[in-house]
Amino acid sequence: AFLSACFSFPFQGFSFPSQVGYPLESNQARFYLMETHYSLTANEYTWPPKPKAMVDNSGLRLFYTSTLRSQDVGVLSVGMDPNWRHIIPPGQEHVVSEGHCVGECTQRAFPRDGVNIFAVMMRTHQIGRQIKLRQIRHREELLPIAHDRNTDWNYQEYRRLSAPVRVLPGDRLIAECIYDSSARAAITLGGLTTREETCLVLALYYPRQKELTTCHSLPSLPTVINSLGINELVPGSNPVRIASPPELSGMTLETRLISYDWRNNFRSFQYVTRRGSFKPLCWSAKNQPMPGTENLEGFAPNITKSYKLIRSCSFVGSTNVANVLFQNRNRYVTESETSVDRAAAGSDDDDDDIDSNNVIEGAARSKVSRSSVTESMGLSGGPATFRPLGAAPNMFAFLLFIIFLYSFRIAHRV
Repeated sequence: AFLSACFSFPFQGFSFPSQVGYPLESNQARFYLMETHYSLTANEYTWPPKPKAMVDNSGLRLFYTSTLRSQDVGVLSVGMDPNWRHIIPPGQEHVVSEGHCVGECTQRAFPRDGVNIFAVMMRTHQIGRQIKLRQIRHREELLPIAHDRNTDWNYQEYRRLSAPVRVLPGDRLIAECIYDSSARAAITLGGLTTREETCLVLALYYPRQKELTTCHSLPSLPTVINSLGINELVPGSNPVRIASPPELSGMTLETRLISYDWRNNFRSFQYVTRRGSFKPLCWSAKNQPMPGTENLEGFAPNITKSYKLIRSCSFVGSTNVANVLFQNRNRYVTESETSVDRAAAGSDDDDDDIDSNNVIEGAARSKVSRSSVTESMGLSGGPATFRPLGAAPNMFAFLLFIIFLYSFRIAHRV
């Protein structure tokens, strides 16, 4: 059977295109899980948290049919793998992070005619300010598939694109996130909790393929240590110590993270993290790497041609074809349009194996920013998930319906 679905928050609903539905495969899924996360308002923060009685009547109405639609819907997660190697320096108004879905993975997974992305959910946590889903074909950067120039981490809902965007085998997708850490005094690391950060775009597309469900990247360990001005670590040291350069020899990694001069070294840090090597992570619905992708090493694309937009105060009345297309195609602001600069979007300025060393991770996390005590993963796991028709009224805080999203690897690793 298929689920012919839409998802409704109090003000606006979401529905699939008429020709697509999400398959409920009873031979694979034994049960479905609805997960709801609750968030306290700022004036309710206490530490440790003090439980108090609450009443909630949140729920979902699910509609399904045995009259199958012509296309199956799939879900693809693109972005930075939630991990401590995703480092956001403190005290910066504009920090760029990029998660790559490399062409080698889409080449192996996508059908010859490609897939059509028709909706996205774009996710950061508290200090995220912008999210863009970029598309690279060969060495040409196409118009962004979607761009939220004023993201709100509380807004967790799929948004339908004005028209489906085709992604061909070999295309590279990049989830680009911009953060404002100016109010934080310590580094913020990647992770699943709200006090950490994330950079993910969950894309709904058709026709469904089962080879690739999670397409993330992770900075290589050499990229991470080089971004901190470190050449080499002492093998097997605990706590982790720096071997070179000589002026840092013997210093612990924790000390380096705490004492690093982010103000004067931010530009070099940003350059290394965006241009350094990374590990592509291409996983199937079976919680396994795609065959042939286990030893891939990734680098930033060499873009020789890019879309051009005429910068103007407004898109209204523009006769430039690129401007009109971009206006009508998937450009979002979470707040009222009147509060957001409508200038045309262009390129932002300033332009290994998975590490199992928990000692390094522990050192990195020891001084992580603790600016929030709320815990909201923004992701959930579970086998074979789907989208609902309506959310019951009076939802408390926000309802995360990620059942549908994450029959993916993240949940299995937690």
